[in-house]
Parts: sequence; C-alpha cells; structure tokens
Amino acid sequence: MRVLLWWATNIAALFVAATIVPAIDFGDNFWVLVVAGLVFGLVNLVVRPIVILLALPAVLLTLGLALLLVNALMLYLTDLIVGRFEVGGFWSAVAGALIVWLVNLLLHGLLHERSWPDLRGRRPT
Repeated sequence: MRVLLWWATNIAALFVAATIVPAIDFGDNFWVLVVAGLVFGLVNLVVRPIVILLALPAVLLTLGLALLLVNALMLYLTDLIVGRFEVGGFWSAVAGALIVWLVNLLLHGLLHERSWPDLRGRRPT
C-alpha cells in the first residue's frame, strides 16, 4: 500500500510541476506521467543516495541548498529515461524539483498513515 501511495504522490507532483512550469511536458498522455512517476521514484530510491553521498561536502557547505540541485538532477534523469517526458533546461529542472518537493511534502503530510483516525474516531498513538 505504501508503494502505491508513494507512486501516486509522485504522479501528482509531476503533474503539478508540468502544469506550472511550461518547459516540463508529458505530451498530455496520462500513461507517460504514470511511467515518469515510477521512474522518478526509482531514480530517487537508487541513484539519489549515491549522488548525495558524493555531493556531501557541497550539501554541508550550502546548508542543504545543494539538495535542490540533486533533486533537479533526479528530474533530469527521469527525462533521459522516459522518452516522452521532457524537462526543458536547467532552470526548469530546478523549478520542477522545487514544485515536486513541495507537492510531495504536502501530500505525504495529508496522507500519512499515523494521521488517519481509527474506526473509533481516535488518532493512533
């Protein structure tokens, strides 16, 4: 269930980014967005930790600001892997990464399992 939630939030975040940033495009094909959401999640799962480890000095020196550039790189890698998903350039990737981060933050905050009430109306402890 958690993987489906993760995948759905990535799809929603990429959709919002493509709606706001004109240079991010999925060709108005929902299935391209579905594949891009899966690839983006897998890239974040596999490649992102390695890149963060390699860029750790820059991350520390910029107090974490370099993580935005790492996220932009993950969005660009998704562009390279998914043929019909396009990111226009560097600034589009940075803007898209910021939007994806904000949407994922919002959705995960709203949909987090610990915040769901149980059947008796109480929140779990």
